[in-house]
Amino acid sequence: MDERVIGRSGQRASVVGLGTWQLGADWGDVDDKEAQAVLEAAVESGVTFFDTADVYGDGRSEQTIAAFLRGRPELDIFVATKMGRRVDQIPENYVLDNFRAWNDRSRRNLGVDRLDLVQLHCPPTPVYSTDEVFDALDTLVAEERIAHYGVSVETCEEALTAISRPGVASVQIILNPFRMKPLHEVLPAAEKAGVGIIARVPLASGLLSGKYTKDTVFPANDHRTYNRHGESFDQGETFSGVDYESGVEAAVEFAALTPEGFTPAQLALRWIIQQPGVTTVIPGARSPEQARANAAAAALPQLSEDTLAAVRDLYDRRIKDQVESRW
Repeated sequence: MDERVIGRSGQRASVVGLGTWQLGADWGDVDDKEAQAVLEAAVESGVTFFDTADVYGDGRSEQTIAAFLRGRPELDIFVATKMGRRVDQIPENYVLDNFRAWNDRSRRNLGVDRLDLVQLHCPPTPVYSTDEVFDALDTLVAEERIAHYGVSVETCEEALTAISRPGVASVQIILNPFRMKPLHEVLPAAEKAGVGIIARVPLASGLLSGKYTKDTVFPANDHRTYNRHGESFDQGETFSGVDYESGVEAAVEFAALTPEGFTPAQLALRWIIQQPGVTTVIPGARSPEQARANAAAAALPQLSEDTLAAVRDLYDRRIKDQVESRW
């Protein structure tokens, strides 16, 4: 699989990585055996980048990755984790002492002395403008606790603020055919600054797979049930902030644009991979079959100009007004 440089880190990541939120929690239940099988299928398919967080299953996702990599010491996998969601979401909690404590926990969970990449996990907006926060992150690098740092953001404005910081290696942001606003300013700014872009929520929480109907029922412990209207965290994390019923209707139109030899999910992933400035896209997978299918999108032909134009038209007609004013 092709690899691209993760911005200022100088390290490389497969163009399709693996998001591992679902291996921890909030997507229904994935048992340990199935989780290991997902990781195995991903690396067999050429994936060299895993994304996790310290709060995914209260550390379960990090521990699952560590267990897998202990059994496969020959692998060269770049693991990005996140920190900052273990406390009340107020700027005052983003201080060096907390960073060290969270870092210690993630290093134990992942079984490493130094973390490859640590990202602030969608912190309060003022954090991105606070010099002391980034001084603290620089301290973690100097102490060799982390090799590089980046941010995961909710809004384009947060991304642009982070990109201006000289030590930020990467920005993780929601980008998919139902969330196109980052194309306007964020991706060009990141490319100019040499900052990597990690595209998250690439399938709009599964909407873009074309598998759901208005009658689909998700488990009670799945965020697509309990956070559908932003009850627990930012609504943009669930279905990219798109209203579920109208999103299902738009997904039917999206599926109809799928070229021969693609699935709708692969169309979405291929669309993201083709956007200038994107480093890697991190779909999740609940089964080995999903992991393999996601990775296969990297080898599919480039989308035609006609397909790209049709995807844009669908977004402009059905989605844009729902999401661009908020994120």
